[in-house]
Amino acid sequence: MRQVTIELNGQPLQVDSDRYVIEVADEYGVTIPRFCYHGKLSLAASCRMCLVEVERAPKPMPACATPVAEGMKIHTRSPKAIAAQRSVMEFLLINHPLDCPICDQGGECDLQDIAVGYGNNASRYRESKRVVVDHDIGPLISTDMTRCIQCTRCVRFGQEIAGVMELGAPGRGEHMHIATYLEGSVDAEISANVIDLCPVGALTSKPYRFSARSWELSSMTSISPHDILGSHLRVDTLRGEVKRVVPAECEALNECWLSDRDRFSYQALTHPDRLLTPEIKRDGRWQKIDWDSALTYAAEGLLGVVKESGSSALGALLSAESSVEELYLAQKLLRGLGSHHIDSRLWRSDFSTQQGDPHRPGFAKPLAELMAVPLLLVIGSDLTKEQPLLAQRVRRAARELPCEVVALNPIDFDLRLPASPLSQHLAPLVLEGHLAGTVKQLAKLSGSAVAEPHREWIEQASVGTREEALADKLAQQHGQISILLGAHAMALPNYGRLQQLAALLAKLSGASLSLLPTGGNSAGAALAGALPHRLAGGATIEGGDAGMSWPQMFSEGLKGYLLLNVEPVDDCLDSQLAYQGLAKADFVVALSSYGSDLLREQADLLLPIAPFLESEGTFINGLGEWQSYFATVPPQGESKPAWKLLRVLGNLCDLAGFEQMELCDVTAELREIVSPLDDSDSVAVTAVSVADPSPSAGLQRLAAAAIYRASPMLRRATALQATQDGVRADTLRLSSATATAAKIDVSATDIELKAADLSLTLNWVVDEGVPPDCFYLAAGSEAARRVPLQGRFELSRVAD
Repeated sequence: MRQVTIELNGQPLQVDSDRYVIEVADEYGVTIPRFCYHGKLSLAASCRMCLVEVERAPKPMPACATPVAEGMKIHTRSPKAIAAQRSVMEFLLINHPLDCPICDQGGECDLQDIAVGYGNNASRYRESKRVVVDHDIGPLISTDMTRCIQCTRCVRFGQEIAGVMELGAPGRGEHMHIATYLEGSVDAEISANVIDLCPVGALTSKPYRFSARSWELSSMTSISPHDILGSHLRVDTLRGEVKRVVPAECEALNECWLSDRDRFSYQALTHPDRLLTPEIKRDGRWQKIDWDSALTYAAEGLLGVVKESGSSALGALLSAESSVEELYLAQKLLRGLGSHHIDSRLWRSDFSTQQGDPHRPGFAKPLAELMAVPLLLVIGSDLTKEQPLLAQRVRRAARELPCEVVALNPIDFDLRLPASPLSQHLAPLVLEGHLAGTVKQLAKLSGSAVAEPHREWIEQASVGTREEALADKLAQQHGQISILLGAHAMALPNYGRLQQLAALLAKLSGASLSLLPTGGNSAGAALAGALPHRLAGGATIEGGDAGMSWPQMFSEGLKGYLLLNVEPVDDCLDSQLAYQGLAKADFVVALSSYGSDLLREQADLLLPIAPFLESEGTFINGLGEWQSYFATVPPQGESKPAWKLLRVLGNLCDLAGFEQMELCDVTAELREIVSPLDDSDSVAVTAVSVADPSPSAGLQRLAAAAIYRASPMLRRATALQATQDGVRADTLRLSSATATAAKIDVSATDIELKAADLSLTLNWVVDEGVPPDCFYLAAGSEAARRVPLQGRFELSRVAD
């Protein structure tokens, strides 16, 4: 980059020629006031607050939109610059209400700070101020648009970062205002970032509204458990209660953004379902119990299952949002009792190729490198819902590099990206055939042979024009491709084949392959040994000694279960199978923060544990980074950190290796086990032959975790449940062609779903993105609790 010489307030500087004055000033610590400028957004130069004097320029220039040039002399504090900034400040305050004492932005408001530094003592304006009528724009954001200074940060954020223009700036002159063009809510997955972007108090957090003043709050940093980025959080508390969560800047991960589920999940801390004391079920009735008795009963129950039915009758379901310390001790407890039936992959359905899974699911490269490619292949992922902050990075790559994003999904998800002609949405088996044909053609182009056990299978695949086109594209961009395999693919019954095909594509095209599972600590769960076929540290359990996956546990009807932060009916992909499987158990102990009616129906003992905001621990994100977090508020009621309960249970079961007195002892023990492991491996082309998935007769159900139903905390965040995504989670979706074939009137709002002895009436909508002969009903939703994942389904109109 060519360098130019400039002067900034008399200081000579050598800077890159493609930079703007405001960027240079920020780098060298020179303060220039601004409202509309933001480093992550496009330039608007609309507020004019950043006016500076440039010698030989006829008038003050906006620093945010003025590129540096050779010999330029800039003055930010000259009388001319100060006069211009004061004039703009006076103009901005003409219509601004003087309601700072009741404004949630008070104390951290850019307008307040800049008015003190650049404003006048008194206003010369004597006319009436403009008043803007506020509208309800959803459950997340509160509006006071009379305060708006029309910097348009929120508008640009929607267009450029969120990928959906929820807010606009209609009108001209004094009639211009920020609003939704149509009456609708502003609640896309990352929309609440406009709260942080707004430099005044026009857009504020609705759940936080009028609950605290900024100078009263105590702040601590934490880590998000909801996605595999491991977003950094700043948690603001008052008198032992979490008041709000905002982003803590981390350029390598979440940058300065935060997904709405990370921002508002704290509401679950005070939900009525919160479990505050140990409870035991006696004669069908729940009673409170002291901790000593509860832990003794838990240990006796687990040992009793082993004694009566053998260790093979005991299983554990562990949440991938629990800390690595909790996961490590939980699997250590089960294995100490003789059982390998341990699983944390609760949103996955096919485990036929699990021996080929990487030791650490997640990203194959740092995020910046992952996005710096001309071709990105997304397989089976609704990125905007599964990984919202990763999705905004993909959108930026597509806009700026440019990077072509090819999406091959079972449903036509709205990724808010320029459409690639190679993108398709296909039914699961058709998607498999398309990938197999592409592998066959790519192997032909590269002159490589597909190794056994896949050669015969691949050779049988059909190659058409679409397969040829995709293979040509992959061959052209060899070595410059990123493949993302998402949670919707993992939820399909033929995931084993899809995973192997993705691995073959990566091998033949020199691409990196990244896995994006549901659960923010999925990488930590795998490394901690929360798997039936691998020990902590990744050692493989050979042959018939490996444990059962969660569907096998429920199908086999185990007699005892340990649940860690899991409500199986809502946290497993197949709710009906989970319900039926737990009903066969003799003893179920649940370490949970919540006591739902369903959990109380199926558990025998409830032990209250502290959620992540009330405890300390470590998450391992998709990049393999160990991220420690600490309690931001004290545990409520008699809740305890789960790792302490698991350690005591190990002692009461008379097991060795449960002598840790501090959390750091558990962390150090696990680090020592994991440290020799190379966790940068990718999916292995497994030597295990992949079984054919059972063909579905008639309609096929597609399912995956709904964005706000994927964990106990998210399900109890009331603001998130009131969003469009929260409401739509219980809605069945199918195409108009499938509805017409079933003789269903597309104008009807309800539909009847039949499966075996089940008959349900559900709300439904037409979604042309769902392939023919399929319907979509999200897992984790109330509507899905009684619906099997696979089976013979019938849809019909509701009888009059």
